[in-house]
Amino acid sequence: MNIVPTLSKSRRAIAVVSVAALTLTLAACGGDDTAGGGGGEDKAKAAGITLVKSGQLTSCTHLSYKPFEFKEGTKVVGFDVDLIDLLAKDLGLKQEVVSLEWAQITSGAAFKAKKCDVGMGAMTITPERQAAIGISDPYMDASQVLLVKKGAAYKTLADLKGKKVGVQADTTGKDYATKTEKELGYQVITFPDLTSMANNVKSGRVDAGVNDNGALYDYVKDNPDTEVAAEFDTGEKYGFAADKTDPSSVKLIEKLNEALKKAREDGTYKELYKKWFGVEPKQ
Repeated sequence: MNIVPTLSKSRRAIAVVSVAALTLTLAACGGDDTAGGGGGEDKAKAAGITLVKSGQLTSCTHLSYKPFEFKEGTKVVGFDVDLIDLLAKDLGLKQEVVSLEWAQITSGAAFKAKKCDVGMGAMTITPERQAAIGISDPYMDASQVLLVKKGAAYKTLADLKGKKVGVQADTTGKDYATKTEKELGYQVITFPDLTSMANNVKSGRVDAGVNDNGALYDYVKDNPDTEVAAEFDTGEKYGFAADKTDPSSVKLIEKLNEALKKAREDGTYKELYKKWFGVEPKQ
């Protein structure tokens, strides 16, 4: 992603507890009222794609991860939602968003159980995830950053000896912070989602937090009593997910890659990036 100085950098996580998937299906903001229905089903079939639910493209994510996917009133909106909506529109479908445990998406369980067609969530592409699921071409760069209360003296992880560092469960941010936990002498505290992690930094329960740059720069905009103290160049890239063993899902990823490529070529990607991050992408 590339938002501020290097605004491109990473993400995403899961709740470690096996909480049952939320049964509420949330309508995404994308798609116009003329899309969907039998015409879209026909287009999908013609492309060799079998949908989990007839007449719609079902996306799964783990809410909330602003500005990538979050609720605005009754709708789920965000950068990822808008990008997946390009695929939905190309197939003549409406997009529906289902919120699940992140682990179900990154492990591929959600696709095997036919809970959704595609997964989104500012998901960093890793070898472990590539072994478990099909992943689209990269659509954004990402990195980890250090969130602190405004004016705090901490500028690096080394400054946090004897302190508590919040992370989100099963994210690359947690991996990054845990790597040097013993060496640098701080304690990693794990939270189930981004919001609880960031709010605990804000309240002072933990001294700092590590998570993706895009999400935490957005949090700081809404919470000016916090700030990003450091950015770690972890060289991450985001991708969208699907089942890697189902030929239909493989074709779906191919169609998504085509939609992403077209969006970059015709300027749509740049427009959506600026809409959600306030600046144009550097890539």
